[in-house]
Amino acid sequence: GVDIKGARIWKGAKASHEGKILNAAFLRTRIELISSFFAPDEVDEIWITFPDPQPSERRRKKRLTGTSFLTQYQGFLINRGIIHLKTDSDLLYQYTLDLVNYNNLELIFSTTDLYKSDIVDDILGIKTYYEQKFLEKGSNINYLKFRLTKEANLHENTEKNG
Repeated sequence: GVDIKGARIWKGAKASHEGKILNAAFLRTRIELISSFFAPDEVDEIWITFPDPQPSERRRKKRLTGTSFLTQYQGFLINRGIIHLKTDSDLLYQYTLDLVNYNNLELIFSTTDLYKSDIVDDILGIKTYYEQKFLEKGSNINYLKFRLTKEANLHENTEKNG
């Protein structure tokens, strides 16, 4: 887990310790510094769960699935590593799906309603606190799973609505 807020990191670390989860680690840092903490090919998968969708156009570059972050992930993710995105934000889901398609990345799975889809995965059944709240309000949960290659030369789609 990565977050700048210590309370969130403490809660996740405590839960993983109590659950004897041995393959979890937590960093209290700014996400923009993420590439400073991992060696090349150190990470197999990245899970991005309910990030701030950064809805304004001027904050687009802060989206965790934008090209600047995907480029950072290429540095420590194994070649053809997997990125997962779970979000209640239709805007972030569509933005990321468009980016995946525009850059010809391999799309493994995509749905605008995870719990009405036919995907079966124990990990996807785990619901975060915020996810529970979104579901209680009747929000749909969007999910994307795609591969990121080392050689992908990532670009933003600069067309209107892209």
